[in-house]
Amino acid sequence: MNQAADDEENAMSSSVAKVSEISAKSDKSFEDAIAKGIARADKTLRNITSAWVKEQQVQVKKGKVVGYQVNLLVTFVLDEK
Repeated sequence: MNQAADDEENAMSSSVAKVSEISAKSDKSFEDAIAKGIARADKTLRNITSAWVKEQQVQVKKGKVVGYQVNLLVTFVLDEK
């Protein structure tokens, strides 16, 4: 196992985490939509440890893909009191 996975496993084993669902869009790609979603979530949520892509969809106009949307489940560890 790599160091990042070890750190996440250790943080999760002794902590309480919460999952928040967010939606993000991009006109470039699914990867860009994911990156935008995580970057935005990071401005509000602390201690993000992972994200799961729940759904993907594209917007189509005149037979061409013009937008990408992802719904993400973002996991973050709650602060200790």
